[in-house]
Amino acid sequence: MQADVREEIVLNTHRLAKAFKALSNENRLAIYLEIMRHGEGVLKPDAALCGGGCMLADIISSLNIGAPTVSHHMKELINADLIEVEKQGKFLHCRINTDTQLELEHFFSLSGQFQPGAALAPTR
Repeated sequence: MQADVREEIVLNTHRLAKAFKALSNENRLAIYLEIMRHGEGVLKPDAALCGGGCMLADIISSLNIGAPTVSHHMKELINADLIEVEKQGKFLHCRINTDTQLELEHFFSLSGQFQPGAALAPTR
């Protein structure tokens, strides 16, 4: 069974590393958790016009960062396959990439199946 576990993890190390790197930033982690909490988020480019129900305004006020910084963090989350974004007019609808979320959950569920001292070789 350990060989099967090793093969699964080795096959996904690059994708997992991208996700961990993106989530290692405190603001990106907070944004990811906010999207996860809501199930889906709506972003509008002009935060002043957002009003109630726009996640961009909520993120800007809660994290005390500007819209350009939020945009940068969103791009990092997208590049790491952590979130998916769909443009609808001036609005961006973002949601958790369930494939990556399941991969992360699977990775953490496997952590107890490794024997101490067993090494995994990273792949590129």
